[in-house]
Amino acid sequence: MSLLLATVLTFISSNAQSNEPFKWGTATASYQVEGAVNRDGRLPCIWDVFCADSNKVYMNESGAVADDDYDRFLEDIELMKSLNLTNYRLSFAWPRILPDGVTPNQEGIAHYQKVITALLQNNIQPFVTLYHWDLPQAVYEATNGGWINESIVDYYVQYVDTVFTYFAPSVKKWLTFNEPWTFCVQGYDDNGGHAPGRCSDRSQCPQGNSSTEPYLCTHNVLLSHAAAVKLFREKQYDKKYNSEIGITLNVDWAEPASSSDADFNASQRKLIWQLAWYADPIWFGDYPQIMKDYIGDRLPTFTNQQKQDLKGSHDFFGLNHYTTAWVQDDQGAANASVPDWNTDQRTNVNAYNQYNGTVIGAPCDSPWLFVVPWGIYNMVKYVDNRYNHPPIYITENGVDVINESSIPLPEVLNDTFRINFYDGYISNVLKAKSEGVDVRGYFAWSLMDNFEWADGYSKRFGIHYVDYNNNLTRYRKASANWFSNITQNNPMGDYQVHLRLAS
Repeated sequence: MSLLLATVLTFISSNAQSNEPFKWGTATASYQVEGAVNRDGRLPCIWDVFCADSNKVYMNESGAVADDDYDRFLEDIELMKSLNLTNYRLSFAWPRILPDGVTPNQEGIAHYQKVITALLQNNIQPFVTLYHWDLPQAVYEATNGGWINESIVDYYVQYVDTVFTYFAPSVKKWLTFNEPWTFCVQGYDDNGGHAPGRCSDRSQCPQGNSSTEPYLCTHNVLLSHAAAVKLFREKQYDKKYNSEIGITLNVDWAEPASSSDADFNASQRKLIWQLAWYADPIWFGDYPQIMKDYIGDRLPTFTNQQKQDLKGSHDFFGLNHYTTAWVQDDQGAANASVPDWNTDQRTNVNAYNQYNGTVIGAPCDSPWLFVVPWGIYNMVKYVDNRYNHPPIYITENGVDVINESSIPLPEVLNDTFRINFYDGYISNVLKAKSEGVDVRGYFAWSLMDNFEWADGYSKRFGIHYVDYNNNLTRYRKASANWFSNITQNNPMGDYQVHLRLAS
C-alpha cells in the first residue's frame, strides 16, 4: 500500500467517527444485582436452579438477594447521578417479563418501566441487554436443554418482541446477547462450571455433550440474534426512534508465545474460536472456514436464508474485554479422546509463557485475570481491521483487587490498583480511537460489587463497595471518584485530554 493511500484511508477512518459525546458509563446485569427472585410474578431461571443444585457456586451462594437493586434502583441511580454519569448498561430479566416463556408478566414489565423512566428523568441513557444469562427455567425445560435446541429461537423472539413493544420508544441502544461464548462454553463444556451445568464428564455433569453442545448453543444464539434484529428492523424501531441494535462479544487478546509462525497462527486461531465464531456470521454470513475444516460435521451449518439474515445484523460492535494470555501451538490437541471447543483450536493458552515462564501481567483476585493494558489496544485494532471499521462500544472492562473481600472498611475504599487498571486500559482504548478506530463508548464493570456467578460474592469488581454484612450499604470507592473525574472532563473521549487528566 502506498503512503498516500494509507494516509487517505486513515483520514477517512478518523472522520467516519461519531461527533456525538463519548458514551461513558457503568454496567450491571439483572441476576447479579436485582435479587427479589420470588417477587411480583418472577419465576426461576437456570441460575436459580444451578445455584441451588449444582454445588459449583462459591459457598452455594446465589442471586436471591444480590444487591437488592430491585428495591433500591432509585438509590443506585443516585450513585450514578452523583458521579455525573450519563449512560448505564443494564439487562432485563427474561424470567420477570415472560416468566413461563409465553405469558407477559405486567408486574415485571412495570418494574422496568419505572427503572427506565427514572434513568431518563436523571439524564442517564439506558443501554439495554436483552439476555444476560438468566434463561427462564420453564424455557430450558420446554426446549429440552435451552440453547442447544433450535426451538428456543421462537421463545426468544416472543420475549424480545414483548420487550420492544413496551420499551422501543425509550431505549436507544439494544444488545441482543451478552457474552454468548461464556454461557455456551462454560455452560455446555468446561466441566459445566456455569448454568445450565452440562458437559461430557459424568463426574462433573449429570448430562451434556462437550463435543457438540457448545456449537449447537452458539448456532441457536446466532439464529436468535438474527431473528431479533430482523424483527427490530421490520417494525422500523430503528427509524421510528433513532435507535440501534447489536451484540456484545467477549474476547481476550491472544499473544503468540514465541516468534514462530506456528505460535502466531495459533494465536489467530484462538481469536477466531472465541470471537470470529460469533462475529463472522454476523458480519459476513457464515462461520470462519478454518473452524469448518477443524471441527467438521460437529459444527452446524446455516441455510442460505439464515446466512442472509445474519449478514449485516448489527449497527455496532459491543466488546467485553478484560485480559490477555500467551498462546502456543498444540497440534496434539487434535487427538483428544473427547474433542471440544478447547481442543478443536489446537492451542495451549496460559498467562505464564510456555517457554520462559514470563507472566503476561500483574495478577488480580480472579485467577483468570491479569492486567495487560496493551491487550485492549490490540483487540480493538483487530476488530476494526477484521470487521471493516465498525462503531465499537466497550461494554465491559474492569478488575477485582487481590483479597478485596478481606480488606476492612474504610481501607478497602482506597482501591488504587483498580484506578491504575482503568487508567491503563482506558488510555489504550482512547489511543486506538485517536488513530482512527471508531470507539464510541466505554462502560466500566461494574457500578457496584455484585454476585459474580460461580464465584458468588467472593470477587468484587465494583467502583462502589457493597457491605453484604450491613444492610447492603453502598460506599463509594476511590475508583468511582477517579472515573467520575475522567468522564466529566473528557466528554469526547479524547486521548490527549485523558493523558493530561491521568497525570
